[in-house]
Amino acid sequence: MNRHFDETVVAPSNSGVQKTSSSAPHIALVEGSSSPHFSRVTQSLLRLRLRVATAVMFGIFAVFFAWHAYEHFWGNNLVADKSPVLLYMHAALLLLLASTGYLLCPKCDVRRGLLRSQEIVTFGLPALFLLMTQYHSMQMCARDHGVLLSPSSGWILLIFIYALFIPNTWHRAAVVIGAMVIAPLALLGYAWATNQMCYTIIYDNPEQLAEIGLKMVICGAVAVFGVYTINVLRTEAFQAQQLGQYRLSRSLGTGGMGEVYLAHHYLMKRPCAIKIIRPEKAGDSNVLARFEREVHASSKLSHWNNIDIYDYGRTEDGTFYYVMEYLPGLNVSDLVSRFGPMPPGRVIHLLRQVCEALNEAHSQGMIHRDIKPANVFAAKRGGFYDVGKLLDFGLAKPIASNEDSNLTQEGMITGSPLFMSPEQASGESEPDARSDIYSVGILAYFMLTGHAPFEYDRPIKVIIAHAHESVVPPSEHVASIPHDLEAIVLRCLAKDPDDRYQSILEMAEALDKCASSGTWLQSDAVQWWTANETIAECPQPEEELQPTDETRIAEIRG
Repeated sequence: MNRHFDETVVAPSNSGVQKTSSSAPHIALVEGSSSPHFSRVTQSLLRLRLRVATAVMFGIFAVFFAWHAYEHFWGNNLVADKSPVLLYMHAALLLLLASTGYLLCPKCDVRRGLLRSQEIVTFGLPALFLLMTQYHSMQMCARDHGVLLSPSSGWILLIFIYALFIPNTWHRAAVVIGAMVIAPLALLGYAWATNQMCYTIIYDNPEQLAEIGLKMVICGAVAVFGVYTINVLRTEAFQAQQLGQYRLSRSLGTGGMGEVYLAHHYLMKRPCAIKIIRPEKAGDSNVLARFEREVHASSKLSHWNNIDIYDYGRTEDGTFYYVMEYLPGLNVSDLVSRFGPMPPGRVIHLLRQVCEALNEAHSQGMIHRDIKPANVFAAKRGGFYDVGKLLDFGLAKPIASNEDSNLTQEGMITGSPLFMSPEQASGESEPDARSDIYSVGILAYFMLTGHAPFEYDRPIKVIIAHAHESVVPPSEHVASIPHDLEAIVLRCLAKDPDDRYQSILEMAEALDKCASSGTWLQSDAVQWWTANETIAECPQPEEELQPTDETRIAEIRG
């Protein structure tokens, strides 16, 4: 689905915004990291990170195994006594790490208990092996050279691999990393207590013990803080994609008024679209009032060709939102831009549905005031293709009502310049339902020719043209346009509202009488969409859209 949100001009106002009713749901935009879905995401991420960490550990110990084997059979270094036990233990460790990495495959069991057991294997066994080899090396170095090797380097490496790869709370990380910090100090204490030569060296060089202790404490503190920072960022990344009981997936569009995201309801797993205004964009009371008016106007409409509104509310941090149906398909602007002018039969087919949608709005005393190709959608709904949907009632206004006088001022222009009526363009009179009919005429003109009637570079010139210039007949752009359909379009584009159709149903009846009416069948729509492969199928439920700390909301389409 690809939507364009063209900029509209909204008159400023000094009055405040109408407050949300007490019945509107006040839900939290963010949820705690203890939520079940976040736990599932963490579990999935833990499996992935454990697999990477295991591969890294396997690579490191494989390199040192090659060095160990060389020293055992041919070398003459610190392991000169060539202890076969350590070499066999080293080989066994590599085998266990390889087995653990295999068990962490994407299709394997990812139960949390098993994952934590595999975490012990990945880090616990190397830590134990490190203790044994370092104690052995310390004894030999003290005996043969009278010095004591520092055990800190191997543990620092282990600490930062754990902090970097394993998703954790800082409390749990502090326990594990704290144990790694204490391990080399405990090893020195054990060597001091059990080996006379090590005792003498440590006794004579206490500053070495202090240096090792300080180095390990600093590294441990930095690692724990890093875990805390990463976890906070990951939690915020997850929470930023939550809106109450809806799971935000990716952006569908953005504009001057707000942003639209693809989302899924947690329980129903049904895709939907959520339009929001963030608190930082909500400083203008006109923007908020227009947003609420759009919700109120759209929620009153139930016709098949008007967009369905599922939910509406304001979060605790001030974010306004409403939930509407998700439409696989393309808007008319994209259809014409990508595939050129439409055949007359298809134009009539879509226009008739727009007329039906507008008839409901007009019958309830509302005019749309922003009808344009980007706000008319050709969707796949209920197994049917080319289902026309009228979107964005953000400028909808009750006919002959002062209810929203605080949002516009006399003489101000509202709407999209390319598609507004002369009365909208001049601002000299209050538009009524016939203004929408003019905009529908421009819509039809665009669908038939690929052009708007007036396409000047500067918006002010377009506005003047709507009010004073004659329209070039669409047949001068596309000669094959039927005369009866062209006559309807030109009547809709009359400067004087009295010369247009006086109701949207009158226009619909005229469309029904065209020779091309009924020539675009459902089979034609199915064949066209199948051939062009542009229908955007509904995405998979949240299992295919789970966030990680590496992925955020993406694919903004404007």
